[in-house]
Amino acid sequence: MNIEERNKNFIDREKLYSMLEGAAPTSEELQKILDKAKKLKGLSLEDVAQLLRVENYSEIKKIMDTAHFVKESIYGKRLVLFAPVYTGNVCVNNCVYCAFRRDNKKIVRKVLNMDEIEQETRILLRDGHKRILLICGESPRNDINYICEAIRRTYSVREGNSNVRRINVELAPMSVEDFRRLKDEHIGTYVCFQETYDPILYKEYHPAGSPKADYENRLLVMDRAMEGGINDVGLGVLFGLADYRFEILALMEHANHLERAFGCGPHTISFPRIEPAEGAPLPEHIPHKVSDEDFKKIIAIIRIALPYTGIILSTRENDDMRTELFNYGISQISAGSRTNPGAYSDEAEKSGSQFSLGDHRSLDEVISSMIDSGYIPSFCTGCYRKGRVGADFMDLAKPGLIKQYCLPNAMFTFKEYLMDFASEETRKKGLALIDKMLENDIPAGNHKEKVRENLAKVGEGQRDLYF
Repeated sequence: MNIEERNKNFIDREKLYSMLEGAAPTSEELQKILDKAKKLKGLSLEDVAQLLRVENYSEIKKIMDTAHFVKESIYGKRLVLFAPVYTGNVCVNNCVYCAFRRDNKKIVRKVLNMDEIEQETRILLRDGHKRILLICGESPRNDINYICEAIRRTYSVREGNSNVRRINVELAPMSVEDFRRLKDEHIGTYVCFQETYDPILYKEYHPAGSPKADYENRLLVMDRAMEGGINDVGLGVLFGLADYRFEILALMEHANHLERAFGCGPHTISFPRIEPAEGAPLPEHIPHKVSDEDFKKIIAIIRIALPYTGIILSTRENDDMRTELFNYGISQISAGSRTNPGAYSDEAEKSGSQFSLGDHRSLDEVISSMIDSGYIPSFCTGCYRKGRVGADFMDLAKPGLIKQYCLPNAMFTFKEYLMDFASEETRKKGLALIDKMLENDIPAGNHKEKVRENLAKVGEGQRDLYF
């Protein structure tokens, strides 16, 4: 940890673009990088630059196979599920790719009051969700006081045996003092997308006259968040705004900067691509469109480069793409999502959505499909409530010790879902999957017996059990 590294611009645009030039690695060089990746210690910036130059299909397949190995080694067959709650679509910014942009007159604007936030939360709890992402446009109406009250109200909701166990937030940059207030409200991960790390293109997409036009203020927001006591932060770019290869190198630089400055890299990285957005001009002509094949490749590269960082995929992508990408690096997904304020409870007249969805399935339908693919849904929040966060989480994750908690806790929360919310078909095959994993994936011994005991307790009605 080096305090001198903090609050300094770490993006050298010319350097990163220059690293994309040159020939692809030879077969021998590629294999050396992939063998290094299989040691689960991550890759250097130079390694990633070489992988990004690979264009041969058979060699890309080798990268993806390595990503599958890394994903299975660290995360196994579990996937974390969450749902976003959009508390408002009023925004002072004018981003050319977003339907919430200030000058867009085509959408109905709304900021939820606390009772409406509670109603949205209740509906998600009735579906079986336990993890919520609170998100909104940047506006004085969504200031820190509003957000803190929204977090408290969301945590306070009880619906039968259910309550929200973790709230992550995706919010505009703020001060260190405001981050301390968020910390006091017991948030999980603070998420903020850079959108694009290219400072020249950033100015083009974020017109002057709004807070978001300040590139460096956004670039250094994670430094302020971590100085304010936030343990887990989530990075992201909007793919399609700049050359995806540059963005991947920039994400690596950001992760390396946080590691140097704070001793802990990002907890998650999100991978959204530009989707149609009503009243936003840029999605009609995406300047750097990312193909499906390139999208798969870059997720695989990040998985092997940052093996212990969670990779999030939203419902922007369709169900086929999401299911395929489970194999190559995705560890968290949203499910049953809506991107407009009040959408879960108000079916009559919806306020404007941020973007178009690709996956319209319900939570139960998503879970049913996951089971068919051999994946176990996880609503686990045990690490956060046991204090295994930030650097402490990484200290357990990097030697592989975190796995002794992750799969059992996933199984406990999944069985809760099956007993309380699942359709009959989903319950039947879900319980069969739990039995199979208990026998095949939990090592024999006292730990296995404790897992078996806790699963039986869940079946008898106990809830919120975790290691």
